[in-house]
Amino acid sequence: MILTRPYIPKIPPIHTVQRSVKRFLSNSGVLKIEGANYGRTDSTTCSAGRPTSQITKTDCYATNTLTLVKSKCDGKITCSVPASNSVFSDPCVNTYKYLSMRYTCTTETSVTCEGSTAVLTCGSGVIKIDSANYGRTDPTTCSAGRPTSQITKTDCYSSNTLSVVKTSCDGKTTCSVPASNSVFSDPCVNTYKFLIIKYFCAVEL
Repeated sequence: MILTRPYIPKIPPIHTVQRSVKRFLSNSGVLKIEGANYGRTDSTTCSAGRPTSQITKTDCYATNTLTLVKSKCDGKITCSVPASNSVFSDPCVNTYKYLSMRYTCTTETSVTCEGSTAVLTCGSGVIKIDSANYGRTDPTTCSAGRPTSQITKTDCYSSNTLSVVKTSCDGKTTCSVPASNSVFSDPCVNTYKFLIIKYFCAVEL
């Protein structure tokens, strides 16, 4: 079994105006906070209707922002963070502030060659399956020592893979799934297959 952490494009920064609450949601994977600041770093963001005196200071940073936001959001599917002095303290009195956050949604990828068993484990939180396929979608994965005839078919999908894996793994801290025709049936006879699973460890709210 091979575990990889694929590159996931960063989501554009999110801005939340002072005295409001922003709810963040990951549609695929769990939240990973990359950066955060409560304060003001430009004169245009969240400036509508504000007097010039409240938006001119642009070197305003609450040093505890990243730590607090990560503690509320990292590893979760959704989280809510108030943009408030009561949460972050007031880094610049009389300046109208906003909470700026950059985050990604991350998953793990498990690849298991036919005849072996996938073992998924979450050190914290529980397993949530994002996608899964038993078959073959490229000629290189699990190809070592295999004749060309067994790895050339790359449009091989077992339609029941996701439901089987979710039943076996969702909501558990660990699970095992054999990469086997006896579990998923044989979607492409005489092709050497592999089980690929994308999942994440979700921290309960």
